[in-house]
Amino acid sequence: MSKIDIIDKKIVDLLIEDGRLSCSQIARRVGISERSARYRLEKLIEREIIRIRAVVNPKSLGYDVVADVMLEVESDCIQEVARKMTQYSCVSYVAYAIGETDVSVQIIARSNEEVYHFVTQVIGKTPGVRKTVTSIVPSVLKDVYQWSIPLEVCESKETMT
Repeated sequence: MSKIDIIDKKIVDLLIEDGRLSCSQIARRVGISERSARYRLEKLIEREIIRIRAVVNPKSLGYDVVADVMLEVESDCIQEVARKMTQYSCVSYVAYAIGETDVSVQIIARSNEEVYHFVTQVIGKTPGVRKTVTSIVPSVLKDVYQWSIPLEVCESKETMT
């Protein structure tokens, strides 16, 4: 497990707010030198604590419908079905699950009809899939891109400014 301090957390929090901040802007806002900000940022990326990526806003492209689909799959097909789901462009998330369902899939679509078609004609007809349960997600309040490092992870737990 990688260790970080409160300054690293502040850098990450600033980048969550605006991933385009320059090292000089980060340095000014955190109260460190630009060189230190650049070094710390490089280390955060190198240690795979953060990744800097563009995040697409599907709604701006007309993809207004998000659906979570839980799949019940034959036990010897779970990995194969999950891998198959990753191949579709309308699928934004795939994971194995523990509990009542075996695979969790998130779909991004332009309409409820597109979701219905994909779930019934693609997922439902995938070998090994026994059952699907679909939930339309009307609003996302927090996503992984807004998740911040918990303060208790930091080595130095001084109060943040």
